[in-house]
Parts: sequence; structure tokens; C-alpha cells
Amino acid sequence: MKAVLFYGPQDIRYENTMIKPLSEGEILVKIESALTCGTDVKTFRRGHPVLIKDIPSGFGHEFAGVVEKISNGVSNIKVGDRVVCANSAPCGECFYCKRKEYNLCENLNLLNGAYAEYIVVPARIVEKNTLIIPDELPFYKAAFCEPLANVVHGAERTNIKAGQTVGVIGIGPIGLMFARVAKLKGAKVIVAGRNSEKLRLAKDFAHVDEIVDLKKYPNPEKIFKDFSDEKKGLDVVIECVGLPEIWELAFSCVRKGGTVHFFGGCKSGSTVNLDTTKMHYGDVKILSVFHHTPEFFRQALDLIATGKVEVEKLITDTLPLEKVQYAMEQHIMGNAIKFLIKPNL
Repeated sequence: MKAVLFYGPQDIRYENTMIKPLSEGEILVKIESALTCGTDVKTFRRGHPVLIKDIPSGFGHEFAGVVEKISNGVSNIKVGDRVVCANSAPCGECFYCKRKEYNLCENLNLLNGAYAEYIVVPARIVEKNTLIIPDELPFYKAAFCEPLANVVHGAERTNIKAGQTVGVIGIGPIGLMFARVAKLKGAKVIVAGRNSEKLRLAKDFAHVDEIVDLKKYPNPEKIFKDFSDEKKGLDVVIECVGLPEIWELAFSCVRKGGTVHFFGGCKSGSTVNLDTTKMHYGDVKILSVFHHTPEFFRQALDLIATGKVEVEKLITDTLPLEKVQYAMEQHIMGNAIKFLIKPNL
């Protein structure tokens, strides 16, 4: 098959590779749609100690397609099914799974290889985190399940409620989806970003109440507080950038008794300075939510299938498989939200 393989930072190659024989419980999926992701862009730029275990490695993890072949032991899926597969599934047996903290499973074994004509899906993902796509739902929409599942999980754990004021700093695809889900929960939402296309999508896709252009207002703290009830500070602030200074900015915008969600992961070893007086005496809740679970993967598919989250608006362009490197470069230059990769284009 044709595939894009990762050889090292900024070294991905479009080439022929062998399709791995199926082991028990696995399925072979013919990929109809794959999506670019910020994590893939980071991996392209500098590698990834968790995602990339061997070189060369499959690349990409958001996809949907048609089941081409099944192995022994597969009972929930048949050849010809239209499916979307998560990039992991919990083992159900480790310390964290026993406590139902499935996103922290010690044996997630993240799946890569979506930038290819075919992908072999491991048995555990087949069993626990592969969903049948409704007939009327296009593959390219279903492929958004994995990123949206992370957001749905994060929004649920943040406990966003109707009538709250919610601020989102960083409006890439994840930030935009957080803003949209917050609106669906009945919140009043303000966002901050720099990219003109992302600012447009904050209105057109997320339907937010107010937008702050950080090129004009580099410190949005006052604007965020003015947006909040009685100018006390926001009920919820969600950071979707992953920079220490933005974590600190997010913390400065929350009210007493509010919640700060640090969703954007910073570089390993990063530190932040937070006002402990505000944190303690202000009763500020702080959390970071990682990854998704089968429950939220299913909820994401439902939000997409019902049209409540119009994910198609986040697609910048459609590209063939051989253009994945071009897609990565466009992301780095800030010229893209998400690219739809079509292996059969």
C-alpha cells in the first residue's frame, strides 16, 4: 500500500510499504478520510516519545473508513462496515482502569498510521473503541470523533453549566470545539486568538458571544473580566495553547470560586507561577484533562451525527495522501485549521 511514514523530525516519506498481517481480533480498514492534527504537527517538528516507538512509524491518527478484512475472534464488526476507530482503548485491568479512570490506562498503546491507504486496527480498539458510522454520515465528518471526544471529556470534567461565562484562550481546532461544546451547554462564551480565519470560525462554527483579537489586544484580561457577570472574572477559563505564560494568563482571568482548565500541554519541564493566595483563599479549582474514553468517543459521534457540531466547517482543504508534508508545513505557517486527507483522491 501507499503510506506516509515517519522517519524522524521533519522527515516523513510517501512510499510503498507492506500491510501487516492480521493477528487475532484485528481488522483491516480501507481509509476513506483522515485528518491532520496539532499533535501530528508537533510530532512532525520534533518527534514524540509516546506516539513514535519505532522508526519508520505509521503517521496520523484521526480516520474513518470501510472494513476490508477481519481476523478470527472479531464478532462486533463485519467486512463492509463503515467505521470510525479511536486511536486507543483502555485495557480494563490496570490500576487506573479498575478505578474507571480509563483515559489514564497504563496500556493505551496509541495507534498511528492514518495517513495511508489501509490501517490495521488492534484487537482492543476493535472490541472497545470502534463504532459503526450511520449510513448518512460522511466519512470525513466521522473522522472528527477522536479530537471531539477529547473536548467532550474535558467539558464534562470542567462541569460547564448553562448561564456560566466561559473563556477559551487559543482557538485552534480544539479551542474552537471547546467553545462550541460550551455554547451547547448553554454558557456565554468569549474566546481569544490571533489567526483571522480562526477568529472567523469562532463566530461561524462555535457561535461564540464575543471575540478578542490578540493582535490588537495582547493582554485580554480586562476584556475577559468585563465580559463576566459583575466584572468579577470568568466562571470557567479553558487554556488551549500549551504555553506557561498563557496558563498564567488564564489563571488571572478566573473569578473566586471559578474553574481553570489547563488543556494545552506545555513542553516537558515547564513551570508556571500562580498566585497561591488567589488559588487558596479564592477557592479556585484547577484541573487538566487528558485524552478520552470509549464513553466520550461515542458521545462525540452522536454530536457529529446529529449536526450539533458542524465539524465540516473546520476543514481548510482536501488533499491527496502524497501532500501530507505540504499539510504539515501549512500548519506550521499558520495557514490551516485541519486538512482532510483522502488516500483515494
